[in-house]
Amino acid sequence: MDIPSFPKRDPAGAEFWDLRYGARFAPWDAGKVPARLLAFAGAGPPRSVLVPGCGSAWDVRCFAEGGWSVVGIDFSHEALAAARSILGPYGDRVRHADFFAQIPEAPFDVVYERAFLCALPRRLWPDWGQRMAGLVKPGGTLTGFFFFDQGERGPPFPLNSEAELAALLEPAFERIEDQAVADSVDVFKGKERWQSWRRR
Repeated sequence: MDIPSFPKRDPAGAEFWDLRYGARFAPWDAGKVPARLLAFAGAGPPRSVLVPGCGSAWDVRCFAEGGWSVVGIDFSHEALAAARSILGPYGDRVRHADFFAQIPEAPFDVVYERAFLCALPRRLWPDWGQRMAGLVKPGGTLTGFFFFDQGERGPPFPLNSEAELAALLEPAFERIEDQAVADSVDVFKGKERWQSWRRR
């Protein structure tokens, strides 16, 4: 895929993502639901779940079809336009919102992570960790895919180690699951883990 030329913008702002979704440039989007999510969403009773930075919202549709009480949020209007074309009858499950602002339905049983943390500039990561502690109910989980690699530049911005992720989440969370991922998109291939972190 040829990489379009975009004006320099801060990925902490919506315009960065509006430009990419508007140009239909989304190499992080698999265009389908990952196998690990299908298994997770189909196991046990449906619960409440937040999908931050939901993008084109394949994952939101998966949860909705499984009967979950799902809320997908994104601050990019172009991303939400892409999402509504995929969601069909579930279009009301997504809305324009800022992850760091109040979310009326919070706290949730599950917050689902898929290419959201690695989309945030690293300077916002401590705020992300604190926010997660308030968004997940005690006994609930932060569950999904985490991108590990070496380096500082992005997006995607990689976690450089397991210890770096633990420093963001502990002691409010404890890791209870960690598995390799077999069906990553090219940009994440061999570099992401499926993990669940239980809220203490």
